[in-house]
Amino acid sequence: MVIRPAVPADLPALRPVFEAAKGIMRADGNLEQWSAPGFPDDSLLLRDIGRGGGFVIESPGRPASSIVGYFALLPSPEPTYDYIEGAWLTDGPYGVIHRMASYPDIHGIFSAVIDYAAARYAHLRIDTHRDNRIMQHLIGKHGFTYCGIIWLEDGSPRLAYER
Repeated sequence: MVIRPAVPADLPALRPVFEAAKGIMRADGNLEQWSAPGFPDDSLLLRDIGRGGGFVIESPGRPASSIVGYFALLPSPEPTYDYIEGAWLTDGPYGVIHRMASYPDIHGIFSAVIDYAAARYAHLRIDTHRDNRIMQHLIGKHGFTYCGIIWLEDGSPRLAYER
């Protein structure tokens, strides 16, 4: 697997990746997360890219597009992390992982993303929907500590973790 910065020309190849990720969530009973049509929309992904924080994961030799995943890795501060019902482990700078998505038949994506992020930030934070059991399992498996609940801009709660 290769991780590289995303570019606007990648957007058409990312839509099926996000739809596949939504399919994984729905099949596992997570019916609410990313339920808005077209989420995440191109403007959000272009904002990630413009901030230097949008990344694609490629698997050379895969048919059609070699893009098999996407994630955002953004520097602190993350405004929705300013208030937490609980407590963060640290007060210093951190990297934030958002919008992680991949095809279900590609394994090792989460590990690759965490390795990539940990090489760039001493502390990492991530959040997920209460119904996203797959992500909660992966987060715990990779050494994150549950810290509490944060709220998105729309008021939706998310489980928040740090390592």
